[in-house]
Amino acid sequence: KQEVTVSPRLIPGAGFYQKHLGFEWGPGDLIVYETNYKLQGPRSAGSPSVHIVRRDEDICSPILRKLFSESHLIFVGLQKIKEDVPSKNKKSQFVSISKNYRSVIRACMEELQQNAVSTQSGSLASQYGDQVSILLAIELIWNLCEVLFIDAAPAGSLLLQLLDWVRLHKSDVDAKAREVLQSDSPAQHQSYWDVVISLVLQGRTDEARQVLSKQASLRAESSSVFKRMDGLLQTMPIFNPTGTQTLTEFEVKWRHWHEECDRCLQDNTFASNRHLETICKILVGDEDTLLEQKELLSTWYHFLVTRLLFTHPTIKPPDLHYYAQSSMNMFLGPRASPEPLDIILLSAFEFDLHQVIKDCSIALNNWWFVAHLTDLLDHCKLLQSHNLHFGSNLREFLVLEYASGLFTHHSLWQLAVDYFDHCPEFGRVYLELQIERVPLDTERKAIKVLRICEDRQMSEQVRSICKIMAKRALRNNRLGSALSWTIRAKDAAFATLISERFLQDYSNKGSFTDLDLLDNLGPAMLLSDSLTFLGKYREFHRLYGEKRFSEAARLLLSLMTAKIAPRSLWMTLLTDALPLLEQKEVIFSVDQTYELMSCLEELNSGTKHSNLTDQDEDIESTKTELLRLALARNLTMAIVKEGTIET
Repeated sequence: KQEVTVSPRLIPGAGFYQKHLGFEWGPGDLIVYETNYKLQGPRSAGSPSVHIVRRDEDICSPILRKLFSESHLIFVGLQKIKEDVPSKNKKSQFVSISKNYRSVIRACMEELQQNAVSTQSGSLASQYGDQVSILLAIELIWNLCEVLFIDAAPAGSLLLQLLDWVRLHKSDVDAKAREVLQSDSPAQHQSYWDVVISLVLQGRTDEARQVLSKQASLRAESSSVFKRMDGLLQTMPIFNPTGTQTLTEFEVKWRHWHEECDRCLQDNTFASNRHLETICKILVGDEDTLLEQKELLSTWYHFLVTRLLFTHPTIKPPDLHYYAQSSMNMFLGPRASPEPLDIILLSAFEFDLHQVIKDCSIALNNWWFVAHLTDLLDHCKLLQSHNLHFGSNLREFLVLEYASGLFTHHSLWQLAVDYFDHCPEFGRVYLELQIERVPLDTERKAIKVLRICEDRQMSEQVRSICKIMAKRALRNNRLGSALSWTIRAKDAAFATLISERFLQDYSNKGSFTDLDLLDNLGPAMLLSDSLTFLGKYREFHRLYGEKRFSEAARLLLSLMTAKIAPRSLWMTLLTDALPLLEQKEVIFSVDQTYELMSCLEELNSGTKHSNLTDQDEDIESTKTELLRLALARNLTMAIVKEGTIET
C-alpha cells in the first residue's frame, strides 16, 4: 500500500486550555474547534477559538477558475451525446472531447507560466510554479489515458501515439535544437550531439538527419560514415496506420532494417566516431546504451517508449505492463523509490483504471481531474463494473464531490448546478442541500437561485428563498418587493401581514405605494383575504381616479356586503363613499343606499373601542353624523330619480 505523506498545518492558539480538538469537514474547508475533553501535556500559549483550515486553494485562483468554467462547457456537451449513436462515431467524439479538455489544461498552464515570469512576488511565483507542475502531471496522465483507454490504439498505432505523448511532454529538445541550429557554428556547439541523440531517442529521424548534415559537411574525410548513418535513419520503417501495408509486412521490413543496423555494429562501421556508434547502438535497442542517456531521457516512461521503438515497435496493449514495470525498475534503479506520478502512470500501463483514479484522488489537491476524467471514461463504458458500497457509482461520487466544492465559491456555484443535474441518483438531494447554503447577498443573486429552483420544481426551496427575501424587504420597509416575493412563495399568512402593512401605510400617507404591482396582481390576489381586499380596494381608487363613479360605488359596496373588507376598515370605506354621495349626479341607487345605511348601523351597534381617546371618539361620532346626513340626502335624491324614471 502506498504511504501518503501529509505536511503538518500548525493552528496558532489551539490547545490553550489543554483540550482535545474536534473537527468537521465542509465542502471546501475544515473547521477545527476545542472540545470539553482534557488533554495531557504542557500548556500552549494563545487563546481558544474556532479555526477554518482551507483545503482547496485552487478554487480561489482566477486562472484556475477559467479551467473550471471552460471545462464545465465541455462536460455539459459530453452529457448531450446520445446513447443511440453508433459506437464508432462515439469513439471519435470522445477522443475529440478528451483533446478539448487537454487544450483547456494547456491554456491554463501557459497563462500560469506567463504570470510566474511577470510577477514581482516570490511567493506568488512559487505558487504559480506549483500549479504548473500539478497541471503538467494532470495533462500527462490524461493524455496517456486518452491513448490507452479512450482511443484504445491497437498494435502499430499504439507506439506512434506513445511517441507523440513523449514528444509533447519533452519539449525542451526543440528549444535546444533551435539554439544549436541558430548558432554561428552548429557542428561545434557544445549541445550538438545531445540534440542529435535526443531527436533519435524520440524517433524524429528526419530532424536528426538534418542536424547531422551540419557535421557531415565539415568532415569530408569521414563523409562515408555519415552517409551510412544517414541511410540507416532514412530507411528506418515507420508504421502507417492509414496505409495499405499490413502489420506483418511492417514487422518483416523492420526486422530487415534492424539486422542491417546490427551488422553495422558487428562490422565496426562507426568505430571511428563514438557519437555515431552510440546512435547505432540506440537504433538496435541496446539497453545499456539507452540507460547511459538517462539525462537526455529524463524519465523512465520516455525510456520505455524509446526502448519499445527500437526493440518492439508493434507492441500490443496487453504486453505493455511487463515493459513498463521493467523499464521503471531499470531506469530508477534498486535504491530509488517511485514518486506518486510514477505509480499512477504504471497503473495506467497496467490498464488498472480504478487504481489510476484512486491514486489521483489521493495525490492531487482537488477533485477536478478525477471527476472529469472518470465522467469521460464512464461515457466510454469503461467503468461499468465498479459500484461503491453506499449505492452511488464511482463516476457520480466523484462528480458530486467536485460540484460540492464549487458551491463554496461565490460565483462558481452556478456551474455546480449542471454537475448535480447529471448525477441521477443523488444529484437532486445534493443540490437541495447546497442551494440552501448559497448566501442571498443581493436580489439579483436571489432571482438566479430562485430560477434554478423553479426550473427543477424544487417547491420547498422556492418557498424558503422567497420567504427570506420577503422578510428582508419588509425589514427595509420595501413593501412592494416584500409582496412580490411573498406571492412567489404562495405564503398566505405572510401575504396577510404585508397587506395589512400596505393598508396601514395607506392610512398614514393617504396614498398607495407600488401602484404597478397592486394594479397587476391578477389571480395572485386570491392568495389571502387581506390581499384580495387590498387588490380590490386599490381597484376602487383607480376607478374613482378615472371618474368611473358607478363602477367604483358598486365595488366599494361589495367589499363590505361580501365581508371581504375587515370590519376594522368599514369606517374608512364608508368615509371613501362620502365624495360619491355628495356628487351632483346620483351614484348610489336606493337599494345601494339602504345597504350602506345597514353597514353603518351594523358598525355602530358593534363593540366600541375602549382604547379610543375622547378626541378620537368625537371624530368617529362626527364621521357617523356626516355619513347619515349624506346617506339621507342621497336616498331622497335616488327615490326621486328612480320614481321619475318609473313614471
